[in-house]
Amino acid sequence: MTEQRALHTMKTTTFQHATAETSAPVARSDRTRIRALAYRATTFVIVFELVSGSVWNLLTIEWIEIQLRHLGYPHFFAYILGAWQVGAAVAIIAPGFALIKEWAYAGAFLLWSGAVVSHLAVGDGIESWSVPLMFAICAIASWMLRPACRRLPQMRLRPDRTAAVGQAGPGLPATRPRDWTVAIGLLVVLYAVSFLTLPTVEDFMHKNAVELGWISE
Repeated sequence: MTEQRALHTMKTTTFQHATAETSAPVARSDRTRIRALAYRATTFVIVFELVSGSVWNLLTIEWIEIQLRHLGYPHFFAYILGAWQVGAAVAIIAPGFALIKEWAYAGAFLLWSGAVVSHLAVGDGIESWSVPLMFAICAIASWMLRPACRRLPQMRLRPDRTAAVGQAGPGLPATRPRDWTVAIGLLVVLYAVSFLTLPTVEDFMHKNAVELGWISE
């Protein structure tokens, strides 16, 4: 009886270990999937905003002129912002260029955090600075969640020993033509959407400026 009881205990323990070992990779897989989805979502948000912002600034639509005048910035500041927004959008969405990505993320954060500070400095309410604050948070989240292939080697969470022949450096995955096709295609679509929705955006932003009291009807 004692031997049977011991055998039963051993089987139960073995089963529990096997179940734990099986569930651990599943949990890690779920976390990895959620992290990847969160990265894609936050990156899409900031890239779309950079693309739209570059169009609005380079064309200097009415909303941009109103904001610049309200915040006390010179007119030409719009062209500077628009040009750098194009560069940041391309750097963040393109494969490779890990160091330039760091600069682009830093620039995007400075852009939106600077907008928050500017609105606070002139006494604007939460309805004015909450949107750039949201984009700044998304930029931080995208930067923190970016995969290993988009990080500098010294900033990776785990050592990557998957280097292969033809890569630029140890542990750096090779850039595939498909990655560039997806990045370029997405940028083209986002710019097309930004241009096509411009009339609707201008009408909406004009009404928003009137409601905020920045201009009269």
